[in-house]
Amino acid sequence: MSEKPQVPAQYTLADPVQFAQNMAKVFEQAAEIARMVAERPQPVLQEAETQLTPMEQVSKTLGAVAQSYMSDPQKLMDAQMQLWNSYTQLWQNAWAKVLGQQTAPVAEPARSDKRFKDKDWQEHTVFDFLKQFYLISANWAQDMVKNAEGVDEHTRHKAKFYVEQIANALSPSNFALTNPEVLRTTLATNGANLIEGLKHLQEDMRTPDGRLRIKQTDMTAFEIGRNIATTPGKVVFRNETFELIQYSPTQAETYAYPLVIFPPWINKFYILDLNAKKSFVKWAVDQGLTVFIVSWVNADEKQARKSFSDYMREGFLEAIQAAQDATGAEKVNVIGYCIGGTLTAASLGWMAARNDDRVNSATFFTTQVDFEKAGDLLVYVDEEQVKWIEGRMKDKGYLPGTRMADAFNLLRSNDLIWSYVVNNYMLGKEPMPFDLLYWNADSTRMPAGVHSFYLRECYMANKLSQGKMVLDNVRIDLKKVKMPVYNLAAREDHIAPLASVFRVGRYFGGPTRLVVSGSGHIAGVVNPPDANKYQYWTNEKWAPTLEEWLSGATEHPGSWWPDWAKWIADKSGQKVPAPTPGSGKLKVIEDAPGSYVRVKAE
Repeated sequence: MSEKPQVPAQYTLADPVQFAQNMAKVFEQAAEIARMVAERPQPVLQEAETQLTPMEQVSKTLGAVAQSYMSDPQKLMDAQMQLWNSYTQLWQNAWAKVLGQQTAPVAEPARSDKRFKDKDWQEHTVFDFLKQFYLISANWAQDMVKNAEGVDEHTRHKAKFYVEQIANALSPSNFALTNPEVLRTTLATNGANLIEGLKHLQEDMRTPDGRLRIKQTDMTAFEIGRNIATTPGKVVFRNETFELIQYSPTQAETYAYPLVIFPPWINKFYILDLNAKKSFVKWAVDQGLTVFIVSWVNADEKQARKSFSDYMREGFLEAIQAAQDATGAEKVNVIGYCIGGTLTAASLGWMAARNDDRVNSATFFTTQVDFEKAGDLLVYVDEEQVKWIEGRMKDKGYLPGTRMADAFNLLRSNDLIWSYVVNNYMLGKEPMPFDLLYWNADSTRMPAGVHSFYLRECYMANKLSQGKMVLDNVRIDLKKVKMPVYNLAAREDHIAPLASVFRVGRYFGGPTRLVVSGSGHIAGVVNPPDANKYQYWTNEKWAPTLEEWLSGATEHPGSWWPDWAKWIADKSGQKVPAPTPGSGKLKVIEDAPGSYVRVKAE
């Protein structure tokens, strides 16, 4: 049996005196932070008696799971015995490891779990024990939710989400004494990392509403129009709802039918124009397309009364008309991304009912029109929660951008919340500059009427897929939309799941080309060919189910962008002299990326 030191050198205190002095500073900073918390402004909006607070929602949901087991004591006892047996096995393995024996772990993290990458989570007996104890407990709690009887699927889905959030928060990786990297750093720097980390925490708490906003990237490293959203172009149209950007051509000739892109208004448009190497916009321009993109207004009180129908009329339809006015084209092609795709689909249904054939083809990026399998976001959508959201939008007429950002961050809380708690506040490090996370933090506000309609009509009632949605007194029947459709789904998408996006083709009346990209909701779309990352799948044969489609699909390495370029070229008309911004009926208002995208949300 080999001998090991009781305390590894890296876990010894460098300077006890300096450590004590620094700990005194830590306590002073902690007291200051406690004072800041106590003086935070009270919420402006008051909850109506019929509305539930989020904590009440959590208690009610988990209470339903607990009640399931209370009604079956034997099942509860069996589950507790299973947990105890796992703990016992872990304890025995830990002792065996101390004695120098090799043992198989009782529980292991998923390969994608970045929390336990430090080698001491595996090699150090104490940290390995803590890790496995945590994983056994977290997995057991999720199994309790999964195996609860008499619980409806929506409640089960919410309970799974809430248990996951609690488990993520309680991970030993989130505490200084139980995270080997943080503990080593604290001892090596005599606690200087904690002093720096608390400074970061204080800075992140100095917000207009007093809410903590965890910094995910260096926000000073980027400036819209300088090193992000830089593809040359001009704003050629503006109304209360959007600005329209026409990009400058890079070819002497372009296709006759321009391309109009409708991004989601939940985020800003420049996810498709992060920088020259990642920009779908620039790449599309280089393929000989005349490209327009909608830059939605960052809503405030002026948009409070806007409806989904208004966004169709003042957004989708006016953008199409503006692109035609700018180029003189008879037809246009459109792209809709996420909720921008849902609006695009509904608007095309409206146009079909009016025999308006100005759109020649439609491309959908990770778009849902059938919300039965809408995925993780369904945890936020039921009558009680939607009423709660509507109550928060009632006063100002919009949902603050931070609320939407928080909702999305919670869906990936280990990556987007807790990893930064550790990095910023415990290790005392500054987050690295990352354009994608800058975009993620540059949130937008949701107009109350538009957001409420989307939640109720799409997520809750699923009316668009049933042919029951009404916009501007017109019932939307997607089967009347006969144009060709390119439907891009992302295989690992948790916002618009593959199983949901797969269904798009069954609702339109024309031919649909389904392409499935690797990765998720963002990286699956923003995947330039030069990056040589991920892959995509195609299947030239129709299949009634996703499983059959995937089993017969062909995998291709790299980006799907060239596949789409071939598809769209056939639907874009003949080549014509490239129109430049301002050369048509619409005159230049200002340089791209415009003014609306620069407005910051609280």
